[in-house]
Amino acid sequence: MENRLNTDGISYCHWKSNNAIDRSASGENDLDLLVSRADIRSFIEILSQLDFKQAGERWRQPIPGISDYYGFDQESGILVHVHAHSQLILGHDATKNFHIPIEEAYLASSSVNGLFKIPAAEFELIILIIRLIIKHSTWDAVLLGYGHLSKSEKDEINFLLSQTNEDRINDVLRNHFPYIQIQQFSECLKTLTSTFSVLENLRVGQRLIKSLRQFARFSPAKDTFIKFWQRIYWPVRRRIQRIDMRKQMCSGGLMIAIVGGDGSGKTTVVKEIFSWLSDIFSVYGFHMGKPKWSLQTIIIRGILKIGRSLGFYPFERVEDQYTNDPDSLIFPGYPSLIRALCTAHDRYQTFIRARTLSTNGALVILDRFPLMQLKFMDGPHIRYITANHPRNGIIKYLINMEESYYQKMALPDLLIVLRADPEIAVKRKTEETEYSVRARTTEIWKMDWDKTTACVINANLTKEEVEQTVKNLLWTRL
Repeated sequence: MENRLNTDGISYCHWKSNNAIDRSASGENDLDLLVSRADIRSFIEILSQLDFKQAGERWRQPIPGISDYYGFDQESGILVHVHAHSQLILGHDATKNFHIPIEEAYLASSSVNGLFKIPAAEFELIILIIRLIIKHSTWDAVLLGYGHLSKSEKDEINFLLSQTNEDRINDVLRNHFPYIQIQQFSECLKTLTSTFSVLENLRVGQRLIKSLRQFARFSPAKDTFIKFWQRIYWPVRRRIQRIDMRKQMCSGGLMIAIVGGDGSGKTTVVKEIFSWLSDIFSVYGFHMGKPKWSLQTIIIRGILKIGRSLGFYPFERVEDQYTNDPDSLIFPGYPSLIRALCTAHDRYQTFIRARTLSTNGALVILDRFPLMQLKFMDGPHIRYITANHPRNGIIKYLINMEESYYQKMALPDLLIVLRADPEIAVKRKTEETEYSVRARTTEIWKMDWDKTTACVINANLTKEEVEQTVKNLLWTRL
C-alpha cells in the first residue's frame, strides 16, 4: 500500500505514534494516515484496488473526517486496519471534540522515512501535546480515571523531543498555531514531563481548552456530558441489552454457509473463520445441523420421551442408512418422523435469525447448511427414510410439512463447498464409521456443483491451505 501512495503522488502522512512506526507497518498497530482532502478520492480508490473494506460502528454516529478501512494481507494472514483522516480530529474517544485545521501545513512538512511519509517532529510533538492535555489534564478526565500518562505516551514525548529543538518548535507555533502562545505551550509540555499538582495540571489544561474553543464540535458542557453519558450508558446497554459493539462492513451484512462431508475439515474451517473475524467485526455463527431447540420442540420431544419411558411405543431411532436402494430402507417409526419435523422447524427458525442478523449488517457463518440436493447430509429426510413404506395421509402430511420448511430457506449469499476425496476423508475421520464417512463424502464429491452458485474448494489440500483459500475467497466477497 505504501508504495502505491508514494508512487501515485498522494499527499499523506502517518500522523501520530511514529516512534512505533515499525509496529504499524507490520500490522500490529493501526495505521493512522492523514490524507489531503484533494487526494482523498484517489486514496480511497487505491485502497479499493488493494481490496480494503470500509467498516463502521453501527452503535454511534460517525466522526466527521475519519473513516476505517480493513485489508487482508494474504502472506501473513493479518488484518490491516487503516484510520483514514481527512482532518486532524483530536480528543476523547467518546467525542473527538476538536478539529485542528493545519492539515496542509502538517502534510507539507512530511517526508518519506522508511515505508511511510511522516510529519516533521515539531509538528507531531505539538499535536501530541495538545492530544495529551485534552486526554489527561481536564477535570472530567481526572474524574474518569484518565489523569495520568502511560509509559508509552511518555516515551513518545521523549522520542519527539530528541528529534527537534526549542527554536524549531517555537517557529512552528508562531507560523501555524497563533492561538497557542509559546509560553502556554511550554507550560503544557512541563505539566506532562514533570511532577505538578493536580490543580496545576487542571489549570494548564483549562487554559488550552479555552484557546481551542473555536475548533470544538461541542460546547464544554455538552462535551463533558457526552463523556460521562458514554461511560455509563454503553456499558449498561452492552450488559443488559447485549448490544454488539463490533464494527460492521459498510457494504452490508453477509450470510456465509460452509458445507462439506465428514473429513473435509469443515468444522475446523468454520472455527478458524469465526476466530479470524469475530474480534473486530460483528460475526455470528450457527450450527444448522444441530439447531437450538425451540420451546415447541422441547415440549414435543418431552412428550415423546415420556411416552417411550411408559412403554407406549418401543425405542425407535433413525439409523444411518446410507444407501440408494429404497428396498433396503427400514421404516423408523412415527416418533422419528416427528423428531425430523421438529429439526426442520428449528433449522428454519435458526435460518430466520441468521438472515435477520445479516440483513442488519452482521456477518453470519452457517455450519452444515441444509441443501435440498443432499440426502445423506442435512436436509429433508422423511421422504427418503419412508421410501419403503406405504404413504398414508399422516406420512404425506409430515413429508410436505418438513419439505416446506427447507423450501423456505433461501440459499445463503455465499455458499462454500469443501470437496474432499472420499478415500482421503475416511483416513482423516477415524472416529466415525468408514461406511458413513465414505457415503456422506461421496455424495458431495460426485455432485455436479457447476450447476449451482457454490464456490467449490479443494479440501484434499492441507488444513492450512484450505483455510487460506477460504479466507481469500471470503475477503473478496465482503
